[in-house]
Amino acid sequence: MQVDRYWQAKKVTLIGALVNALLGLIKLIGGIFFHSHALAADGVHSFSDLFTDVMVLVASKYGSQDADASHPYGHQRIETAATLMVALLLILAGAGIAWDSIDEIVHKTHTLPGIFTLPIAALSILANEGLFHYTQRVGIRIRSDLIIANAWHHRSDAAASIVVLIGLMGSLVGYASLDALAAVIVGLMIVKMGLTYGWNSVKELVDTAVDPHIVTKIEHVIAKVDGVQKIHQLRTRSMGPDIIIDVHVLVSPFISVSEGHFIAQHVHHALISTLEHVKDVTVHVDPEDDEICSPSLHLPSRVIIEETLLEAWRQEYPLILSSMLHYLDGTLTIDLLCEQNFDQWDALSKRIQNDLQQESQVLCVRLFSKHREIMLAK
Repeated sequence: MQVDRYWQAKKVTLIGALVNALLGLIKLIGGIFFHSHALAADGVHSFSDLFTDVMVLVASKYGSQDADASHPYGHQRIETAATLMVALLLILAGAGIAWDSIDEIVHKTHTLPGIFTLPIAALSILANEGLFHYTQRVGIRIRSDLIIANAWHHRSDAAASIVVLIGLMGSLVGYASLDALAAVIVGLMIVKMGLTYGWNSVKELVDTAVDPHIVTKIEHVIAKVDGVQKIHQLRTRSMGPDIIIDVHVLVSPFISVSEGHFIAQHVHHALISTLEHVKDVTVHVDPEDDEICSPSLHLPSRVIIEETLLEAWRQEYPLILSSMLHYLDGTLTIDLLCEQNFDQWDALSKRIQNDLQQESQVLCVRLFSKHREIMLAK
């Protein structure tokens, strides 16, 4: 199903590229031979669409390669870089066409277009309108927003050709400057196209966040995962058509590391499976809200606590089985688990209280007894 969808999208794109190539060639030659700046500009417009289609096909081929050692996030930004280069070429081409036509208007060096420019412009309108309906139908069938957007691109090309046709008709009835004016409009349309592509590429290259409505969907999906109490430090960025997400989720501070990892896995799976284009998710599990500051960063690590307290306690009281450290709200709490037959609670309590008087960074120590361990399995 996915392969068929890809080939349908590729087929309609190649057909559009072929039609744009033929239209561009016909309009460019017709504009030169029949002395129409507007028709020649519209030919460049069609070639710009052709370059865009070719860029998408070629860049998509290389941009869809899997991640490797030198590109751990994949190669999607090959397409982004290619888009930016094409956008710059479009801006230069459109500006050149507009400038040349404005110069013709200012100096009144108008040349009357030939009558055969009219059927060429009409052909362009019909061809692009036909491409619009065909491409839109395929896009709806395969549920591709990209293909549907490309369909509307064909309709914008038809609109540009309508402007050219009006300019040509005005020139042929005595308003010679209308052809050059239509060329200026088409040139500005090419510049606008280049600016749109270029700006979107720049936003992606500087890691601009995805649209706010997509961020809202991401937050909603994460909040529905069992065990997630709060979301913070949510960051998003795009790589080609893909979305990369980094997020911190707040969970109960007294669950195990494995349960925290279990919750993070479900956040990852929920985002990948629910939201289209989400490719990679990094989930950081937090036991407390450390978005503004890290209140426990100054506290001693387990290695230091082992050296200063825990090793001495275990040597004096061998029935201490294990210890658990809780770093919360800028304080450290230690839980000690002792064997079932441990009977030196008073002595251990006094030893701990005496040691804590010299260790201001430990808030308290809690003592637990292991009364019974029962393991049930299938």
